[in-house]
Amino acid sequence: MPRPILATIDTEALSHNLHTVADRLRQDAPGATPFIWAVIKARGYGHGLEAALAGFDQADGLAMLDLEEAVRCRELGWTGPLLLLEGFFEPADLDVLVHYHIGAALHCTEQFDMLESSPVARQIDAFVKLNTGMHRLGFQPDEFRAAHVRALALQADGVLGQVGTMTHFARADDDPAVTRDQIDCFLRATDGLSGPVSLCNSAATLTPGLAAGIAGDPQWVRPGICLYGASPFADRPADTFGLRPAMTLSARLIGVHRVPAGESVGYGHTFRAPRDMRVGIVACGYADGYPRHAPSGTPVVVDGVRSRLVGRVSMDMLAVDLDPVPGAAVGAPVVLWGQGGPSVDEVATACGTIGYELLTAVTPRVPRRVL
Repeated sequence: MPRPILATIDTEALSHNLHTVADRLRQDAPGATPFIWAVIKARGYGHGLEAALAGFDQADGLAMLDLEEAVRCRELGWTGPLLLLEGFFEPADLDVLVHYHIGAALHCTEQFDMLESSPVARQIDAFVKLNTGMHRLGFQPDEFRAAHVRALALQADGVLGQVGTMTHFARADDDPAVTRDQIDCFLRATDGLSGPVSLCNSAATLTPGLAAGIAGDPQWVRPGICLYGASPFADRPADTFGLRPAMTLSARLIGVHRVPAGESVGYGHTFRAPRDMRVGIVACGYADGYPRHAPSGTPVVVDGVRSRLVGRVSMDMLAVDLDPVPGAAVGAPVVLWGQGGPSVDEVATACGTIGYELLTAVTPRVPRRVL
């Protein structure tokens, strides 16, 4: 039989989360509800591109990083808007953008140089990106107007179609003052400009009043992690927003034994049994994408009962405390995160990381079942 580990992807949960976000936006901004770019980068945050398309078929548009992913969306039947969040990287990409009607972020002069030296026959929709303090991609505030003028010139020449503006928030999850400063910077730099705008990531989209306070013609929000049932906030679980986990990573016990008091478990003997205890071995390790640095105490659910990881995670296995589950035997189900287990955010917090990393790190050797 196959090794007993599985990532189950629930497309109904994806759809539910999209509609939950849309409902919050409608309540937050009645009469001027923003459009939604469902962000599906990194193969749908590790859930699979096909599953993401099935779950987000009612989104207004899809945003991603890889041109290959955008083309695949068209091949799978998506007819709505597509946006490359890092734009294009070489002149040859432009023909593909035109052929598949894919939009792009414009964030550097080199992209404008490519557009101007390799004009295309059909218009490409674009968002000119402003760096408002993230200092990752985008034109500086004192450069932005000149970049936007170049975009309008390309629009007049028929190279660009719709021209919008965008930025990205650095601390929408933990510092409203910084986000307010970024919004003010954006408003100053874009004052008097027309066209669509796109500012809000998951945290900003879920923050009451924030999207409603940004004027757009129209406004597009860009939720990502929240659509997959994880929270962008360290102090607010996803279920408090009505979101459901879309990925469940599960496995089974493949070994059970007793560890005498004082004996240690796993590589490096990082866990020493404080008493005689039962330990179960789970068919999941860091080669499956479970973090090697997960410490003892990381939550896990065994046979429906909450327990904990003990010892260091191995490449193919990890150990769990079975004392809370006296009836657990070989073959018992184990939920590492997701439906019926700890949330991916709980596991991430225990590991000192974020749910984004865990979801996107599940490796190809883990079988996937799409519901």
